[in-house]
Amino acid sequence: MELRKVTLAAAVALGLSLTAAGCGSDGGGASSGASGDQKVTVGIKFDQPGIGLKTPDGTYTGLDVDVATYVAKELGYDPGNIQWKEAKSADRETLLQRGDVDFIAASYSITPARAEKVDFAGPYLLAHQDVLIRADDNSITKPEDLNNKKLCSVTGSTSAQNVKTKIAPNAQLQEYGGYSECLTGLENGVVDALTTDDSILAGYASQPEFKGKFKLGGFKMSNENYGIGVQKDSELKAKINAALEKMVADGSWEAAVKKNLGPSGYQNEPAPKIGVIVT
Repeated sequence: MELRKVTLAAAVALGLSLTAAGCGSDGGGASSGASGDQKVTVGIKFDQPGIGLKTPDGTYTGLDVDVATYVAKELGYDPGNIQWKEAKSADRETLLQRGDVDFIAASYSITPARAEKVDFAGPYLLAHQDVLIRADDNSITKPEDLNNKKLCSVTGSTSAQNVKTKIAPNAQLQEYGGYSECLTGLENGVVDALTTDDSILAGYASQPEFKGKFKLGGFKMSNENYGIGVQKDSELKAKINAALEKMVADGSWEAAVKKNLGPSGYQNEPAPKIGVIVT
């Protein structure tokens, strides 16, 4: 696949911009800077190991958590002053537009349609649609090998359908309620592969209970530019971009990627340049 780079501004220009109030309108205070015991409210995923996960003991882990914590520190907020809020995929734009959160880091791919409604800092990670397969399965070495294989994804996801439509028309789609069910099916041989973003797959495969059981195909079937969402015209965008650049420069970004996704054998792309979208 030939990659074509365009600026974020060009991507946004594909749609109409909506006007929204500055971030922090609910009193979070992030748009005006931190002082004293002010809180910052950050949206993350609660159910994606390695990306954004709320653990049974009430702590939060994952790459997005580490990125958001670093950004919040650069904005003037200690980790104890971060209020984490679940940002499900379908709710992200609404949470920002209502001012329920100050910013969102939740495997949030930058797209023209989303950029009509919110602004994005970043990107901070270039992910790709990929497949997860059993570590001892050598029958799937390229995307076309998914023909006649049982391919799992979650109900409502377009990932598996994209494979069937564009790459492997004879793939046998299996839709489960959640990725954990797909993983169980993959482990038990009920399905042959699981597809979604490689970062999400790597997060699951990096969990201790799955160590050595799965591997990534490395197929790069799409480009997913993860950004940090903010309200339209928020002054936070520039501040977050500066924080992300610093995180890359001081080595914290690479360390966070390796810690959260590396145990699966995930080979991450170099840190993206701010404002450059790979399509």
